[in-house]
Amino acid sequence: MPALKIALLGAESTGKTTLARALAERLRARTSRVAVVGEVLREWCAREGRAPRPEEHLAIAQKHERRVDEAAAQADIVIADTTALMVAIWGGLLFADDPLWRFALERQRGYALNLVTGLDLPWVADGLQRQGPQAREPVDALVREGLEKAGVAWQVVYGSGQERVRKPLEAIAEVAPWAWTAQEQAEPRWRGLCDACSDPDCEHRLFRGLMGRSRAEAASLRRTLAPGFPPSRE
Repeated sequence: MPALKIALLGAESTGKTTLARALAERLRARTSRVAVVGEVLREWCAREGRAPRPEEHLAIAQKHERRVDEAAAQADIVIADTTALMVAIWGGLLFADDPLWRFALERQRGYALNLVTGLDLPWVADGLQRQGPQAREPVDALVREGLEKAGVAWQVVYGSGQERVRKPLEAIAEVAPWAWTAQEQAEPRWRGLCDACSDPDCEHRLFRGLMGRSRAEAASLRRTLAPGFPPSRE
């Protein structure tokens, strides 16, 4: 059986790394074969002491996705703490004819679940932030726009603590029932800020309505992303 590949995407300081670790801990109650693939872009910048040049981003994205494939060969579930799509976004390489953009969209279609971490958590600096809280909304818009371009469904994760873990577990259970324990099945279903918040179609409609306002911010962000360092581990 092929590994279940889960992508965690989102702006800086939205809890991606914390969520990846929490999901892995819960899922290992069912199988020890759970792998978490960390962010290669962040590792690269920490090692080199600088942000990548435009021509360096594709190799970084390819290395990240190779790690995902290597993990999938050995695991039942792979949780990718970002994907090549985030490398393209942070590199500002979002043009249809760019090899990285084409690669990122193709690879994104290979993930069974695409989870976008919402902006409801407070922004916290960790010493390596490259933009700050003002960048979160336009990055969030770029993530959703990229998922739209890839033609894949996604769900947005809200809440804090175990509440933020609950919805992803429910989504995982829909495609991998064996990953859902009897105790978890008995717990109340996740509820969001409104009755339809857990419906990805609702999120998509909301996203499309906001894109007109966000595109100008996103375009501005594309011009400024490249000089800085990658986002926080969160």
